[in-house]
Amino acid sequence: MSTTINLKTVTNSVGWSVLSKTSIFGLKFVTVPILARLLSPEEFGTVAVAQTVVMFLAMIGSAGLAASLVLEREEDEETLHSVFWVNLALALAMSACIYIWAVPFARWLGAEDAAYLLRVMALLVPLQLSGDVAYSLLARRMAFRKDAAWSVISESLGAVVAVALALAGFGVWALVAQLFVAAIVRLGGLFHATAYRPKFMLSLARVGALTRYSLGIMGSEFFNFITFQSPLVVVSRYLGLADAGAYSAANRFSSIPNQVLLAGLMGVLFPAFSHMGDDTRRRTDALMLSTQVSTVALAPMMFGLWAVAEPGMYLIFGPQWAHAWPVLGLLAVSKGIMSPCSTYIPFLKGAGRSDVLWWVAMLRAGLVYGLVSYGAVTGGLFTAMVWLCVANGITLIFYSWAVFRTSNVPFLSGFYTTTRPMVASLIMAVAVRWLLDRMKDDLPGGLWWNAASQVMVGIAAGAVLYGLLLFLMERGLLRKLLELVRQRKMRAA
Repeated sequence: MSTTINLKTVTNSVGWSVLSKTSIFGLKFVTVPILARLLSPEEFGTVAVAQTVVMFLAMIGSAGLAASLVLEREEDEETLHSVFWVNLALALAMSACIYIWAVPFARWLGAEDAAYLLRVMALLVPLQLSGDVAYSLLARRMAFRKDAAWSVISESLGAVVAVALALAGFGVWALVAQLFVAAIVRLGGLFHATAYRPKFMLSLARVGALTRYSLGIMGSEFFNFITFQSPLVVVSRYLGLADAGAYSAANRFSSIPNQVLLAGLMGVLFPAFSHMGDDTRRRTDALMLSTQVSTVALAPMMFGLWAVAEPGMYLIFGPQWAHAWPVLGLLAVSKGIMSPCSTYIPFLKGAGRSDVLWWVAMLRAGLVYGLVSYGAVTGGLFTAMVWLCVANGITLIFYSWAVFRTSNVPFLSGFYTTTRPMVASLIMAVAVRWLLDRMKDDLPGGLWWNAASQVMVGIAAGAVLYGLLLFLMERGLLRKLLELVRQRKMRAA
């Protein structure tokens, strides 16, 4: 591979990727609450259910062949164009299936009224899959600065259009327009950034050589999609569109920290791990360090969100959503539990172990679907979210075991090292929650101001306490990071 991978390359790429996700976070921090105030839970739920089918097929179609291009040693023109045309043909077939069977799909999801949206949103599949080859080229070249720029531009334009249409009274079409505008702008940006132009060259032999790895990735993404989307389907089918809307709004907001850090890391670490070739020791060291760093950054955000979920839900979404604060809190906890797993998928993909990815994803999907369904049937939305936390706790254990076994890391020592920051985050969150419960009546009056004061006090107290715990529990990691920074400065000098 022509791109040289070192600490500077990776940190710069992560920086650009996280910057783009942070910018998108800012947009969603503003637009999601605005849209939640302008639209009803039923409208949110209808679009969320329709989007589930489209996201599922787009994820399956884009996961395998495009990902396999990152592992290729050379950018072979015939292979690139062949993958593009196969992806496009697959996308058009999927789009046709959605259009033809929109009513059965919507009925199966428990939202037959969403069938008309499915037919419209079917066009999103070819729009998304058509840019996969171009994105793979950016990833191979570690050109995440260009990807970051176009991600921000596309999401910004989509958000502006959505808010404008919602204010004009277009209802669910505001959310639909947001998806289409973002997809179209991003597609054009990817082609511009890579200068990739499809040519009609098709070699089924070249595509066939990529299928063994790509089928494993597609299988894992299939089950990952079930994992991430099955709670919404379960809530929609058993509890109705209103609860589905509450879940969707809370899930969107609680997913923002993941989208900022996790998505940024995964996009960069996959090509970074793949560039390490057969250097298993270097890849293992990078796995442990990146896992510790991501957990240190992600876990306090998620557990901290649980600590301020009650005032935060009222402050951000308004009084009509205030009842759903336990859902927001438990969703944040469920994501916080999975913090150490943020680097496992790119590690296994970069190491070429799509087989391990496949079976781990399959077990996780079955666990999440089964336990969330049990909770929804026996106790409603709150109970379903509790069981989601249980499912993620079990997943953390066997996912860590599978990855450490693949990388020849002793399970107990590896598990202790990677989950230790999560313990500090949990201690911090419980302390903040205890503090707010005793201070909230003494904070400024008025429901909005009281909620805002609780959130600000919680953030300040949590930052101080977590910083202290981090210094006490992670001094070895902090020394390692300082040494890496010092080495980078010496090389630059």
